[in-house]
Amino acid sequence: MKILVLHGPNLNLLGARDPEVYGNLTLKEIDSRIRAHAKKRGAAVVIHQSNAEGGIIDAIHRAGRKGSAKTCDAIVINPGAYTHYSIAIRDAIQAVGLPTVEVHLSNIYAREDFRHRSVVAPVCRGQIVGLGHTGYLFAIDAAISLVKGE
Repeated sequence: MKILVLHGPNLNLLGARDPEVYGNLTLKEIDSRIRAHAKKRGAAVVIHQSNAEGGIIDAIHRAGRKGSAKTCDAIVINPGAYTHYSIAIRDAIQAVGLPTVEVHLSNIYAREDFRHRSVVAPVCRGQIVGLGHTGYLFAIDAAISLVKGE
């Protein structure tokens, strides 16, 4: 089983950017924890970070399409700020038809009003928010369960 993990804009700044909101771990440290956790669960991960909407969409397209050979079985995505307005990312998730779990380090519902709406949530199987880097690990577990039909 292979899971695509996508990190959106500004997540490359983790560890330095607003640690009181996003924690002290760098993206490299989070990715290492994701890889180790997935391996323990018998899954492989492909991890990609992009500050560009098109880069995120291209990674989703590469993961798989309905009716064609897919390279991944599920997606875990933290779209960052694109969460709140990227219909293009939403459409890409819907188009490939892979079980997708949305994850956010912070609790987007406890922050500014404009962060309370996710346009990608309706095409995801679930959403995990506010649990820091551990949310990614729970999202991996959820993705594995979804692929297995549990």
